[in-house]
Amino acid sequence: MIHNEERLNACQPRRLPSDVVHAATLTTGNAMYQHDRAAASTAPNPVVVTGLTLTCPDVVAVARQARPISLHPDGRRRAALAHSMAEHIVGQRSVYGRTTGVGANRVEAVAADDRGHGLRLLRSHASGTGPLESPDRVRAAMVVRLNQLAAGGSGVAPELLDGLEVALVAGAVPAIHRLGSIGTGDLCALAELGLTLCGDLSWRSGGPPPVQLTSTDALALISSNAVTIGEAVLAHHDLSVLLAASEVVTGLSFLALGGAAEAYGAPVQGARAHPGQALVAQRLRDLLALDGGAARPGRRLQDPFSLRAVPQVHGTAVDALSHLGSVLAVEINARAENPLIDLETADAWHNANFHTGYLAHALDGARSAIYPVAELSAARLGDLIDPDFANLPAFLADGPPGSSGVMILEYVAHDGVASLRHSALPAALGTAVVSRGLEDHASFSTHAARLASTAVPALRAVLAAELVAAIRALAMQDGPDASYPIRNAYDLARTSLDPELTDRPLSADLDVAGRLLEAYGAAPTA
Repeated sequence: MIHNEERLNACQPRRLPSDVVHAATLTTGNAMYQHDRAAASTAPNPVVVTGLTLTCPDVVAVARQARPISLHPDGRRRAALAHSMAEHIVGQRSVYGRTTGVGANRVEAVAADDRGHGLRLLRSHASGTGPLESPDRVRAAMVVRLNQLAAGGSGVAPELLDGLEVALVAGAVPAIHRLGSIGTGDLCALAELGLTLCGDLSWRSGGPPPVQLTSTDALALISSNAVTIGEAVLAHHDLSVLLAASEVVTGLSFLALGGAAEAYGAPVQGARAHPGQALVAQRLRDLLALDGGAARPGRRLQDPFSLRAVPQVHGTAVDALSHLGSVLAVEINARAENPLIDLETADAWHNANFHTGYLAHALDGARSAIYPVAELSAARLGDLIDPDFANLPAFLADGPPGSSGVMILEYVAHDGVASLRHSALPAALGTAVVSRGLEDHASFSTHAARLASTAVPALRAVLAAELVAAIRALAMQDGPDASYPIRNAYDLARTSLDPELTDRPLSADLDVAGRLLEAYGAAPTA
């Protein structure tokens, strides 16, 4: 079994090394990203699904890079044992969803020979609506659910695991609707998956052979939050990449604005040593070639908070994403079904492990901590275009009097900040009472994950706007000194962005800057 320490480290956000912007690793923004995708898709070693050891990077690789998967024999054997045990238990006593209806129908007995019970349950619950989930989210959900089933707590027939494995290997994607979950099990979405696996619904793409479901597989399959967890894993990855990239963007603005580095000094950070704060300060010192003790002075005695408080603000987000990663590492390897078919006690345990309060609150905390990162970015952008602060032409314009330069980028950035502010509202404050009052609480982790997905493009837009302005400001100052490790990040951006400084549309620049953020934040670790 996986050790707790290994599990908790399985989904931690990647730490940005001191040479993150080394020219050897940051050769090109989009090209590097595409190269990573191609390399992963042709990797000879598949992600081995054991039920115990799946990681967040594994899920991302399967969902977005077409990484092959392989169901480990131990996982299938564990599922088969749980299935046999479940069949035995239902012959001895009543078990929710197997010998009874579900929800308030738990008091309704189901005949042991009612072979249609499971299919009716799937058909009635496959009632999602709204747009279809994106293929990468669906694949993330499929590999998470396969791994959970391989943990051996559901009691589904092992042939169901085989069917999921075949579908994932073939790249088949079911049509799953986005709306229908409240954080107490992705019932609608997983029912649609189940009906697609058994041939009752058509595949959105691909078409593996149908799986013969047993009458008791239905609830065992859909008693999971795998769709919510899968989306949360992808959002966690994206936000982690952008947060790492934000340090590079901050460093570029710091040089353009002549920041005072003593705020990042080791004595300051050691005086209040929160892990994320100390880590961010260290990485900024590395990027800017700052001595850990006596930091060089800047243009001002004290900088505005958007420069001075970066370790404290970004560090909070680093720690929040780290906590979210720890929660996800547990969730993707959990036996969270109700009822739990437990091999050790040879019994079925009715429970509330479907409640994803930990995930909801971790997602809420992460979004709340990410929001101030965007606020600081927008504030630095305001400083970059202010001639009294940057000692450069207003709006970094280069043209006749009245030229607008990058004036409009403030509007773009604050649009993104506003979106982040709305997405930072806590989803866990909501609740619901359903099924005739029996199910009288909900975590709304699903909505917390959706809001995290919404935060990704908003944060990317804010940071891209700052990056475009910072590179322009540094170019007007002949660029940073070649001795700074961050010079490579500047060179990469300078050669990727349009060098024309006269008034023109900046949409293409923002798109390029967004890809540069991927390169800055996803650079391989040392």
